[in-house]
Amino acid sequence: MWKRLGEFVLKFRMILLVLLLAVTAVMGYYASQVKLSYEFSKAIPTDNPKYKEYVAFKAKFGDDGNLLVAGIQTDSLFDLKIYEAYKELHQQLKKIDHVEDVLSVSSAVLLRKDSLTEKLLAEKIFADSISSQLVLDSAVHVFYNYPFYRSLLYNPQAHAYLAAVRINKEILNSPGRTKVVADITAATKEFEKKTNIEVHLSGLPLIRTVVADRIQNEMKYFLFGSLLLSALILLLFFRSISTTLLSLLVVIFGVVWALGILQLCGYKITLLTALIPCLVVVIGVPNCIYFINKYHTSYLKDGDKHQALVDMVSKMGVVTLFCNLTAAIGFAVFALTKSAILKEFGVVAGISIMLIFIISFILLPAALSYLPAPKAAQTKYLNNRWITNFLLRVEHWVIHHKRTVYVVTAACLTFAIIGIFKLKSVSFIVDDLPTTDKIYTDLKFFEKNFHGVMPLEIVVDTKKRYGLAGMKALAVFEKVDSLSGYIAAQPEMNRPLSVAEGLKFAKQAFFDGDSANYLLPNSFDGAFVGEYLRPAKGDSNNKNSLSKMITSFIDTARQSTRISVNMADVGTEKLPVLLKGIEQRANQLFDTAAYKVQLTGTSITFLEGSRFIVNGLKESIFWAFLLIALCMLYLFRSVRILLCSLIPNLIPLVITAGIMGWAGVPLKPSTVLVFSVALGIAIDITIRFLVNYKQELPSYENNIAKTVSVTIRHTGLSIVYTALVLIAGFIIFCGSSFGGTKALGWLTSATLMIATLTNLVLLPVLLLALAPKPSRKHGTT
Repeated sequence: MWKRLGEFVLKFRMILLVLLLAVTAVMGYYASQVKLSYEFSKAIPTDNPKYKEYVAFKAKFGDDGNLLVAGIQTDSLFDLKIYEAYKELHQQLKKIDHVEDVLSVSSAVLLRKDSLTEKLLAEKIFADSISSQLVLDSAVHVFYNYPFYRSLLYNPQAHAYLAAVRINKEILNSPGRTKVVADITAATKEFEKKTNIEVHLSGLPLIRTVVADRIQNEMKYFLFGSLLLSALILLLFFRSISTTLLSLLVVIFGVVWALGILQLCGYKITLLTALIPCLVVVIGVPNCIYFINKYHTSYLKDGDKHQALVDMVSKMGVVTLFCNLTAAIGFAVFALTKSAILKEFGVVAGISIMLIFIISFILLPAALSYLPAPKAAQTKYLNNRWITNFLLRVEHWVIHHKRTVYVVTAACLTFAIIGIFKLKSVSFIVDDLPTTDKIYTDLKFFEKNFHGVMPLEIVVDTKKRYGLAGMKALAVFEKVDSLSGYIAAQPEMNRPLSVAEGLKFAKQAFFDGDSANYLLPNSFDGAFVGEYLRPAKGDSNNKNSLSKMITSFIDTARQSTRISVNMADVGTEKLPVLLKGIEQRANQLFDTAAYKVQLTGTSITFLEGSRFIVNGLKESIFWAFLLIALCMLYLFRSVRILLCSLIPNLIPLVITAGIMGWAGVPLKPSTVLVFSVALGIAIDITIRFLVNYKQELPSYENNIAKTVSVTIRHTGLSIVYTALVLIAGFIIFCGSSFGGTKALGWLTSATLMIATLTNLVLLPVLLLALAPKPSRKHGTT
């Protein structure tokens, strides 16, 4: 069948090339329409309980991840000149498009009791115009008298000050967020220039925007870098510009088709789907190497160009089909998960890898038929002295040192298994950043001085409408205050903000700003304080600042209230412990029959998303192994061959996991991906070796030992060349500034290097060890 297909491609080569170019042009149009995704994460399925709770929270109280914070550390903020510059920074930040509000020291307010109207009126602590240092010092004294702002806007021990910038949530899910963050950064740079005081920036809007933009930019550079490096290696191997350009054309077509498929599926470029073009390159280049290698080998054997092209298609067509099929399965199994980000990656990667087979199957033989027959210089690589000597040494080890191969393999596995026990599964929101990166160091500044900026939300539901109305609500807020006290005692968490803090602020104002009365109102003074908090009749649209704050922390049904916490990026290992402690304390305070307490917010969804991705990837690897095993069983129709094929591919994954354990690289979404990528590519080596072995076996009268030796020498050459190209294609990722991308580079390269050795050495040893017993009549079979 494959021979007839080869003849068909060569007979109708012009028509097929025109069709291929036409489809590529159409795909190019769709590829040009593809857009970047600006959503933070689609890791959790929409039917996940934690996700539903988070959506319900946002519907009641609004978004929790739209605050960007700017912090400084100085003991001279309240020098008049420095303060004026800080106030100007506040004003500049407010002027930036899509910035909804800015809260800083210069905008702090106090509440003043108006006995005539029986209302608390908001007044700015710092006047718009301050004429002297004396006036400023007086305002500073008042500011420090309000405990409400302590740890929220300033840290008195560290002389650290914080400004919170609230950004429109819609712009954060659009390309415009990059400009907003850039404008905020530019305003802080201007302040630094005027005062020589460093400004630290953090918060989810900044982290999401900068990290996503950097990774997407890096992926563009790495795509072109891998193409360039592959081109150089191909040129060194084949010594032919036309052959190199043809190989590059195959993968460029593949990249265009992959992006077109992405658009046709209605998906956008995410941090995961951004990897697909690079994967297409590293899958497409081996296709080219194996096809062209077979073409050159057949041409040198017979000297007939047409027959060499037919042999190339007939011999390598089925091999490449199953190689690409197993690689596609390795990625397509992600589509079986409920995670949207994994599903999109699996669908597009699986389809793209199969399409690269169609492209190479049509383009290579058709284009090569128009090119001149290969010259001696172009086939010189087939007799490369270094690689030939290496393969002869491999053959010697396989035939004469089987026991040594087993011992070395066992030693490596023992080393790896010990390392696996050291392996941890933990991830942080910014753990892929180097510790010297400004985003990372700025985050640590806020963790040191303000206990962090990662949002955690706690919702207390009274289970009845108006459960937080009137004096009965005081009992609830006493419990809220007690829970807040527990949270504030945790070193990884800042003092929570809740209605309880607002009521303390109001009571202090009711008692003429006496800081000793920064306490929750009791049943006696609560009625008086409560009266001052009520908006005037007919003046509901002109609430004071405290009333606005209180209403933003209580839902419209007055049934639920929120407790907002900023916390450190403690990672997925420590976060569950902290959350369990909060839940236990909440259960002690709130009767579960009368109240429902939920923990939600971005920190919770991040934890759940990380768990979901890691577990999804683990399950995907299992399904990939199962489906690939079925493909191998169908291809070779032999349980013996199946065992021989799976063991050399399982061992590299185990060794890589062990290396991660010894090197202290944790299991997290960015590193678990390595196993799927490596498995999908490494299995290609096994299939090509075994198919070539199966094809050569009848030529050597079913003599397994002799066939194994010939296969090592013949197929080993293209395996080594392909491995070098693949390793070079992945090692370029080590230049990334992100730990996850860097890990993808060096761990995948290490896995492929180990897989190359196991397939060249261990696989032949297993074939010999599991070979049928010699027949009395025909000898070895």
